Order: sequence, then C-alpha cells, then structure tokens
Amino acid sequence: MKVLRIEAEQTYTLRHNILRPYQPFEACQYDTDHDEHAFHIGAFIEGNLVSAASFYMESYAEFTSPKQYRLRAMATTEEFRNKGAGREVIHYAERILHERKADILWCKGRTSVQKYYQKLGFQAYGDVFDYPEIGPHVIMYKTLS
Repeated sequence: MKVLRIEAEQTYTLRHNILRPYQPFEACQYDTDHDEHAFHIGAFIEGNLVSAASFYMESYAEFTSPKQYRLRAMATTEEFRNKGAGREVIHYAERILHERKADILWCKGRTSVQKYYQKLGFQAYGDVFDYPEIGPHVIMYKTLS
C-alpha cells in the first residue's frame, strides 16, 4: 500500500461512488477543496486509489482550540475496508497536522462509522443530527499532541 498527498480532483470519483452515489457528481466537489491550507490524502493498492480523505483548516465553534482541522469526505472502497487503508490515510494526515501544529482534528461522521472513528482515537461530541439525503451524523473529534 502506498499513501501520499493527492489532488482534490483525484478524490471525486471515490467520494461520489462511496459517499454520494445518488447525488450529482458535482455534489462531491467542495468549495474548500483548493483552500490554501487544504490537503488530500490517498491510499493506493496496485496503483488504484482505494481510500481518500480531505483535510481543511476549519474551526468548529464549540471547540476553543485555536488551530483546528476538519476531516471531510473519508471514503474507502468496500473491498478494502477493514484492511488498514483508511487508518493509514488518517495516520499520514496526522503527521502533516503535527507539523502544522494543529490542536484538534474533527469531522461530521456518519453514525454508521462512529465505532471506526473511535478505534482511531476520536470521541463523539454532542447529539446526533441528520443530513437530508445522507443520514444521521455526529461530530467526532480527536485532540492532537
């Protein structure tokens, strides 16, 4: 498995297929994808992108930490789930976040993957909320050292 930084455009097909298959392809292209502090990580097996996630400097108002990053659009192909690809993407990103002196990594995670995020050291925060057409989510966060 090879994990490295990738361009936002490389994530779009995976985002669409895994996270928003019933929405237009454009729904997987975020305004923040090309922000100055944004970065995208992908895991490849035999040259194929099997897991990807995007990271943005964005604060969640409930957290007082001065330097927060948001994890968004974490997606792993079904055949490579539970094989470490997603975990390696997060670990790679955490090294970058450490260099950038980030304090907190947070996301709006689907409740269906809440246990996955907990295995990676994230904690739930607040109540479950619903995204229409996507489903129930919860804020998950991880304090970075």
